[in-house]
Amino acid sequence: MTRRSLLAGTAAAGGTLMAGGPAAAAPADLAIDDADLTVSAGDHRYPGLVRGENHRFVGAPEYVRLCTTPAQVTEAVQTAVREGRRVQVRSGGHCYEDFVANAQVEVVIDLSEMKTVTYDPAHRAFAVEAGAKLGEVYETLFKGWGVTLPGGSCPTVGVGGHVAGGGYGQLNRSLGLIVDYLYAVEVVVVDAGGTARRVVATSDPADPNRDLWWAHTGGGGNFGVVTRYWFRTPGATGTDPAHLLPRPPAEMWISRAVWPWAALTEADFTRLVRNYGVWCERNSAASSPYVALFSRLTLTHRTNGLITLASQIDATVPGAEDLLGRFLTAIGDGVGVRPDVWDRRRLPWLHTTTWRGMFDGDATYRADFKSSYLRTRFPDEHIAAFHRNLTRADYANPAALVQISSYGGRTNTVSPSATAVAQRDSVMKLHYLVSWGDERDDASHIAWIREFYRDVHSATGGVPVPDAVTDGCFVNYADIDLSDPQWNTSGVPWHRLYYKDNYAKLQQMKARWDPRDTFRHAQSVRLPGAAGSARGEG
Repeated sequence: MTRRSLLAGTAAAGGTLMAGGPAAAAPADLAIDDADLTVSAGDHRYPGLVRGENHRFVGAPEYVRLCTTPAQVTEAVQTAVREGRRVQVRSGGHCYEDFVANAQVEVVIDLSEMKTVTYDPAHRAFAVEAGAKLGEVYETLFKGWGVTLPGGSCPTVGVGGHVAGGGYGQLNRSLGLIVDYLYAVEVVVVDAGGTARRVVATSDPADPNRDLWWAHTGGGGNFGVVTRYWFRTPGATGTDPAHLLPRPPAEMWISRAVWPWAALTEADFTRLVRNYGVWCERNSAASSPYVALFSRLTLTHRTNGLITLASQIDATVPGAEDLLGRFLTAIGDGVGVRPDVWDRRRLPWLHTTTWRGMFDGDATYRADFKSSYLRTRFPDEHIAAFHRNLTRADYANPAALVQISSYGGRTNTVSPSATAVAQRDSVMKLHYLVSWGDERDDASHIAWIREFYRDVHSATGGVPVPDAVTDGCFVNYADIDLSDPQWNTSGVPWHRLYYKDNYAKLQQMKARWDPRDTFRHAQSVRLPGAAGSARGEG
């Protein structure tokens, strides 16, 4: 049996499971010998399946189960529960912490071969399996139906975790978040008696399982194993697939401007960062003429040599090229060094989804990450801390940086309680990261990013507490230090930084859908009444 025929059969069989209905067994002609799906230590495939993108973390599970159908996922979960084995799930492998590659995890369910993207007429929505990568999703939706979803900029990220955490990307200002288009989710859950079953939960107000849908609109994937999502635009009518998700812009203007670090004084740096923050604050409304413009300012360590501003705007917007020019002028205003523009051209939209100017990564690296949301322009003390840490003479790493993405627009037109994503009035989203190659250097690089982050947020206990300026952290940029009182002295718990007022409701969902706490890690949603832990097992 070919891979193509297997997926075709799976797609045909899998799109009609009714919400709350019984789980359908896999058709007999699609059955695969379990021995072909289980990889244990000693198998030459094993080392490549027990680590994700961040090579700091390498697991040692008893086996990895490679599943290709929802029925196989259900059976794999049931087997692990019956045998009392600790289970975790991986789709794209981009988890920033050791939640999957953890010594306590005994079984990893790998969904990377579940990557079908198709239209499901029964739901009038597009079905996307959890192992599909964002680049594959964009390409399939566009080539097949001329539509898209506003997901992330990294094409290798798996849909499974990206959606559950409330993912964002270059179209967030004009279209919102990817979860704003989530109609339904299929999840393998485990009840109080230890029975695994598949449940489909939709956004329909009358659906008795609607709370499980809501939990997957930014709740972090703490309730079961997602096997499939369905997407369509809220309020969309009719049955023509080409009108059930947004069409992307036909073309985009892209720009990559750079400033040489060596030519920038501290005053120049301060003016540049302040300009960017002010622009984002002034143009974050959905009514802004710049709502179709997305940008990412990358402040690298001085040893990198360059500070980069990557931007894109819908080229079909009237005056788009002029708007882009005005934006670049506003960011550079008063800076003593004019930027060099390395790349400025007009491209078909599909080609911009893999433009390296917006995303640049290394598939084999060790790394650490942090995040924050900004509700306003940068306070002066934040900018001073950026400069202080990015010019430290006792640390040299060209791959140490903070990325500052423009935010808001349509994203901020949704209520904080409508989805599990509570941050709905921010103007910028920050991604701190550092990467390196040699494990012997772990301590110095991790120390740098910790100290950098704590310095920026020194006035609020080392973390971006929800207040008038900052608004917590992004759960998809998982950061275990938020749970550590050594690095978070604010008194604000990690779960409030991620979920704010939505955490209590997520705990109720946990109690209903995962009462045995089968799906847990160091920062998973706790059962009501359960105490959180600083690090490790929760």
